[in-house]
Amino acid sequence: MALQDIETYTFKDIFSLSVVQFDKACVVNKPEQVDVYSIYWIKKGKGLYNIDFKSFEFSENVLFFLSPGQVFSVENESIKEAYKITFIKDFYCIQTHDKEVSCNGVLFNNVYKVPFIKPCKSDTQKLSFILDSLIEEFKNVNTAQHDMLQSYLKQFIIHSVRIQSENYPVDKNIETRLFKDFSTILEQNYKTIHSVTEYAKRLGISPKSLTKNFQKIGAQTPSDIIKNRIIIEAKRQLIYTKQSVKEIAYSLGFNDSAYFSRYFSKATSKSPLQFRKDY
Repeated sequence: MALQDIETYTFKDIFSLSVVQFDKACVVNKPEQVDVYSIYWIKKGKGLYNIDFKSFEFSENVLFFLSPGQVFSVENESIKEAYKITFIKDFYCIQTHDKEVSCNGVLFNNVYKVPFIKPCKSDTQKLSFILDSLIEEFKNVNTAQHDMLQSYLKQFIIHSVRIQSENYPVDKNIETRLFKDFSTILEQNYKTIHSVTEYAKRLGISPKSLTKNFQKIGAQTPSDIIKNRIIIEAKRQLIYTKQSVKEIAYSLGFNDSAYFSRYFSKATSKSPLQFRKDY
């Protein structure tokens, strides 16, 4: 997004809300790595965004959610009205509130499917009311401002989860819960554990049962999901660090850099060095 015509409200550099109102095209070719949790609400506008090396086209009233570490760039956009909410873990912890809010692995920390949410008219009104309340509270310096701001953010996230659930119903069956648990454990351990057997063991089932459960909900195989997560992180490090291929391989749990290079090349059709050069 362009820097002009953006009004930003902040709270101690740990929580912010930006309001964008303009009608100009803006192209950002250089990918940027997100360092905070971010919510984008393109209320009026259209564009093409690249997230974790995949392209997502949108038009009018849409929300999407980014987590720290993800790679984001704008291919093209024309925005009339938009909002951007950012916060860090110290302000609102996704993991701590997951049991009550259920957004971890659904809205955030979901590298398998970037969630785009299109609110209906009534949902738009509710979200707009929450944002108006947020802006009013940002201007308020009375007691417990932190708690009030956090409460409004929580309401916004909860309502977004509800919209996501309505548009893309999630079966509350064992396969779906298993996938979410697998995704959570993978996100915590993909740099050190590459074995389907080890993940299955932590989930208390056999590797064969894990694969069958994923097939029932149309998910990729556990092996492919693990591989894709490793490749995404490898791409991020190749672009945003100056580490050698050997250092990146070691950081991702590979003792043999040559094997890592073959692993990466097979998945992307490019060597790690060629991928870095292309970016």
